[in-house]
Amino acid sequence: MNNVPRSIPELLAGRVDTSADKAFLFAEADGRRFTYAEFDSVVNRAAIMLTKHGIRKGDAISLLLPNSAEYVVAYFACWRLGAVAGPINSLLKAQEISYVISNSEAKALLVNSEYLPIVESIRSELARLQAIITFDSEGTATRKFEDYETAELPPVSEIGSEDDAIIIYTSGTTGKPKGCLLTHGNLIANAKQISNWLGFSERDRLLSVMPLFHMNAVSVTTMAALYAGGSTVVSPKFSASRFWQIISDYHITSFGSVATMLSMLLSTHPHGVPEGLSTSQLRFAMCGSAPVPAEVLKRFEETFHCLVVEGYGLSESTCRSTFNPPDERRRPGSCGLPIGNEMRVVDEEDGEVPDGTLGEIVLRGENVLKGYHKNPEATSVAFRNGWFHTGDVGYRDADGFYYIVDRKSDMIIRGGENIYPREIDEVLYQHPAIAAAAAIGVPDPLYGEEVAAFIVLKPGTEVTEEEISAFCRARLADYKCPKTVRFVEEIPKGPTGKLLKRELVTKFAPSN
Repeated sequence: MNNVPRSIPELLAGRVDTSADKAFLFAEADGRRFTYAEFDSVVNRAAIMLTKHGIRKGDAISLLLPNSAEYVVAYFACWRLGAVAGPINSLLKAQEISYVISNSEAKALLVNSEYLPIVESIRSELARLQAIITFDSEGTATRKFEDYETAELPPVSEIGSEDDAIIIYTSGTTGKPKGCLLTHGNLIANAKQISNWLGFSERDRLLSVMPLFHMNAVSVTTMAALYAGGSTVVSPKFSASRFWQIISDYHITSFGSVATMLSMLLSTHPHGVPEGLSTSQLRFAMCGSAPVPAEVLKRFEETFHCLVVEGYGLSESTCRSTFNPPDERRRPGSCGLPIGNEMRVVDEEDGEVPDGTLGEIVLRGENVLKGYHKNPEATSVAFRNGWFHTGDVGYRDADGFYYIVDRKSDMIIRGGENIYPREIDEVLYQHPAIAAAAAIGVPDPLYGEEVAAFIVLKPGTEVTEEEISAFCRARLADYKCPKTVRFVEEIPKGPTGKLLKRELVTKFAPSN
């Protein structure tokens, strides 16, 4: 693609012009298939439906949907109008969902019927929400849009690269998630970077098995497929038992993953790809979110004869900022080379450090967010001195390869999900029996890290581990809840009273 489009609708229109009859989107759950032209038509009808509910350019629309063709259509329908898509993590509990919808100032919610009971339970808290629209599959690609099939989309103001496309929430160090504002330019830039770096073309078919409420599935396996003129297959969720059948049936050439998925595939298929299935077209697995343990990577490649290409990024960089080269230059253990943005490793004064020296990773480029929604203070801190500060600690070797070794923040990464302990701590402190609390990440062989909570009880009170766990489950998404609870007499503190969580890790964490 010689001329980079200024907006996602422009990008899609270009594909329709050149490849109208080529398959773009497959729904693995029910076998539906959309060519570029058919997909464009359905997106247009969905956009018309949204206008009937008063949605206009700049409005935010929350999306609470399972992985499906409808999810992809919903994104593109928002972008067709210049509206801002707001994906919601479907694992969140009601009060967490309420915060995301309210903070984003969403005017409408596209929701799958399975989540309607949750939405109804918080409806009174969603004062700005003008419409709740059930957005389910009805067995055909077009049935739900028949009313608007012959209508024309009302005129839409020009959509440019600086217009907002997504508001996606990341866990915040203050305990409240922050809304990352990503533009049309951000999404297209990252799709271009990923597609060019990995050599995607119209021959590639990418599997979206990661959740579409994360930027990985949006950017790496949907937008990159569109940019390359290829196709994408949406699977409802990862299933280790069915995975290789899907790879074979749909002739998948690459898929997005996290280390936990690779471990589960090894456990389920210790002898390799099941007999009778074809995976010869599979080029590589893309892996991110957290480093892949060296032994897992080695065993996966030996067992399935599939290269693992590690990368690094975060929602604030749209998705990927680095990837290992998908060839003999790849360095296991490294997150690779920058794929089109600028990266540096800096010290506490933001001075660049020599190769091989630990420091904080900072980023700059077309794929980096414009800022946090309604949070100028967090935006200012993150972008100090003109670079986005990731909070990740790493180094660059003499050949330019980057390595992530630690996190400056206390963030926990469990099976690809980012968790900030502060959010858990604030819930724990709501319990009437708790005097002090600290959540940390501890090593876990399957998920990489698990959440452990350390509790100091108020004098004269008694509470069980099960009661603490139930208290958290009622208020937090299950993946954020502590899997172990330890009662201690005190939590280590520094001279200023700050809890020293790293001492908890070394002193109390399980030896495994």
